[in-house]
Amino acid sequence: MTVEPDHAPAQDPQDLERLLIARQWVGDIDGMVALFEPNAVVDSGEGQLTRGREAIRTLFVEITATGRKFATGEQRPALINGNLALTSTKLPDGSITTEVARRQDDGTWLWVIDRYSVAW
Repeated sequence: MTVEPDHAPAQDPQDLERLLIARQWVGDIDGMVALFEPNAVVDSGEGQLTRGREAIRTLFVEITATGRKFATGEQRPALINGNLALTSTKLPDGSITTEVARRQDDGTWLWVIDRYSVAW
């Protein structure tokens, strides 16, 4: 019996981080990518931006192949203004992630911008 991955959408911008980590821990690349808008941008701190779902998919495939698992941190409450939300998480190593999410027409949330770490 095959268990289908849970691709439930984020009903709240705070759900995005939790869903990303849960999906990454089980190797659900499609589920991870589904949390981003089609033209989203990711800054992984490697000196260049990753743009669009296909490039984000490639990034997540590469990260997952290393065996590295995303860490759960302390999420700050989302700052919501209309259809935009700023989310952030303080990771166990002290670095801080920041993301911008947008409410979709169906009321769910997707990330538009994801910066892995703002602590330099």
